[in-house]
Amino acid sequence: MAKSEAAKELAAKQKAARRAEKERKRSSDDPRDWGWWKQIVYAYKATAKVDKQLPLWMIGAFVAPILVAVIVAALLRGGWVMWIITGVMAGLVLAVLVLTRRMKHATLEQARGQVGSAAAALGMLNDKVWTHELGITGTRQQDLVHRVIGPSGVVLIGEGEPGRLKILLASEERKHAQLVTDLPVWVVQMGDRDGQVSLDDLAKYIRKLPKALDKYQITEVSSRVKALDAIRPRMSMPKGPMPTNARQVKGSRRALRGR
Repeated sequence: MAKSEAAKELAAKQKAARRAEKERKRSSDDPRDWGWWKQIVYAYKATAKVDKQLPLWMIGAFVAPILVAVIVAALLRGGWVMWIITGVMAGLVLAVLVLTRRMKHATLEQARGQVGSAAAALGMLNDKVWTHELGITGTRQQDLVHRVIGPSGVVLIGEGEPGRLKILLASEERKHAQLVTDLPVWVVQMGDRDGQVSLDDLAKYIRKLPKALDKYQITEVSSRVKALDAIRPRMSMPKGPMPTNARQVKGSRRALRGR
């Protein structure tokens, strides 16, 4: 009898916990807590505010496969239902792909020219694979160094005036190399000059770096790097009209890849 009452009490607690979690997600302003449809609507609205041509592109992407399906069915003189269903499914997939591409472009365009704009590109990295820290150090002239840790090891990204960044990045490279002596420390200058990586290509460039770590080694490297962060004051990111934060970008991307 006592066991039965304990089981009922446990079940009631679990049910209450599930209800509380459901309510938390319903009222959350974090896109990662939303359902997939709400996330897609959010991504569309956020992108359409800065990309006025988005509706036309998405309509075109949806309609084009349907028209192709109708033409094929007419030529074959049969299979109308199958071909139209195929066209609709292909149209939905293509429209989502267009939304994904236009959302990325709009996010980067909003960030372009802003201090700390690398945050928009770094926010597009998969946070289950890569972790990043914004503004680990910088100068009064708003030159910034960001850090990414992932399968390639430690990546230092600098944005600002190239001359000052060269000195700043060299200093950070030495500090990090002392902590991860068995791994390379990659150094990247973000910009549009020769030898730099553009904002548009930054995330892709990082993902293509040679792989050197598994997920357990990544955790170990992250722990080592925290020792460096602990002995210096944290630098706050410059305030300004950043278009979106990393959490919003990642939430929208999860929606578009089906979580």
